[in-house]
Amino acid sequence: MRRFLVLAALAAFFLLPAAAHGSSYIRYGVQDDGWLEFGPGTLDERLDQLDALGVDVVRVTVDWRATEPRARGYDWSRADRLLEGLHSRGIAPLVTLYGSPRWANGGRPENWAPVSTTSFAAFARNIAERYPYVRMWAIWNEPNQRRWLRPTTPATYVAKLLNPAYAAIHSVSPRSQVAGGVTAPRGSTRGVSPVDWISGMAAAHARLDAYAHNPYPLRPGESPMSGGCDHCETITLATLPRLLRDVQRAFGVHTRIWLTEYGYQTNPPDKLLGVSYATQARYVSEAAHCAYEAPRVDVLIHYLVEDEPDAARWQSGVYSAADRAKPALQALRFPFAEQSRTGRRTTLWGQVRPGRAATYRLLRFDAGKWVRVGADVRTTARGYLKRVVNAASGARYRLWIRAERTYSAIVTVR
Repeated sequence: MRRFLVLAALAAFFLLPAAAHGSSYIRYGVQDDGWLEFGPGTLDERLDQLDALGVDVVRVTVDWRATEPRARGYDWSRADRLLEGLHSRGIAPLVTLYGSPRWANGGRPENWAPVSTTSFAAFARNIAERYPYVRMWAIWNEPNQRRWLRPTTPATYVAKLLNPAYAAIHSVSPRSQVAGGVTAPRGSTRGVSPVDWISGMAAAHARLDAYAHNPYPLRPGESPMSGGCDHCETITLATLPRLLRDVQRAFGVHTRIWLTEYGYQTNPPDKLLGVSYATQARYVSEAAHCAYEAPRVDVLIHYLVEDEPDAARWQSGVYSAADRAKPALQALRFPFAEQSRTGRRTTLWGQVRPGRAATYRLLRFDAGKWVRVGADVRTTARGYLKRVVNAASGARYRLWIRAERTYSAIVTVR
């Protein structure tokens, strides 16, 4: 019932022309800066791996402090390698600008805002000129938390970072989209909730084309569709309608939504916060479906590609730290989820990536083997599919993708 209510809220949200349907051209991607730069094999091999995953976009952080360690003294070597490599594969980079140099912020750590309103604007202008093919930009990361931005106020963020960068990027790249916010799902200690951050940005006259948010779950028991706190000032994927409503109220119906980090850690290795491998795979597919159905959501980024070697850090990869594939890898390549169920009438949703037309076969597990359900079928032009089946609770389905000669993740009807 909770699952149905959330989907109904997304479908019916603000019955306006722009919000009547989900974002049919949503782009799915990943972020893993460490793996992209230093992971197994060569950079070309890792880029080929991303290409094989079928991602539309890869989020990359460009550290201002490392790129301009001295005023007007640039080192573009890292950005050149990563951004040009993605561009050569036809993968769109979503570039996050973060980290102020000591010369710009009065000798403080990189999470302090610059003293001048012009220094960050100059950096943003230079990077937009250098990479004209980059059309997606996010300004800072989780500035509503004290560890990422000080002073931790929406007014500081808008005046010193967002608005100067927005104007600078659009001055040299008018077709670019610049996302503001990039908020964490909660403010944490001495931070600001995303709800208050959105209204504070509006009061400070923020300029943005999209509002970016990192809608991580706040506990392992929270799924993409249920378990979020409706009355709290946190915003997770399970409470996505609140983000849609608050952004529309603050910035208007034409402001797009980018979900710039999302993922579930697994157990193993994280015994405290992790979910099982099978649950992670299911949630990856369900998150893709949730974002697809939501109005104005144009981006969903999975974080990470590979678990971090330190088990105390982030473990949401589709590969383990030993470079072994988790079931979530297939869910990322070919998301497949239960959309709705009334009695035995069950609607299944999925996508074959990269997003282009493909032929698939629906299979059901029956009497110890996988059997065909109907004829082979063609997806939409962007690889999407919907199938209605007569299924009891516990029935298992998966897809066979002929061109890739592989299977999707498994859906177990609930």
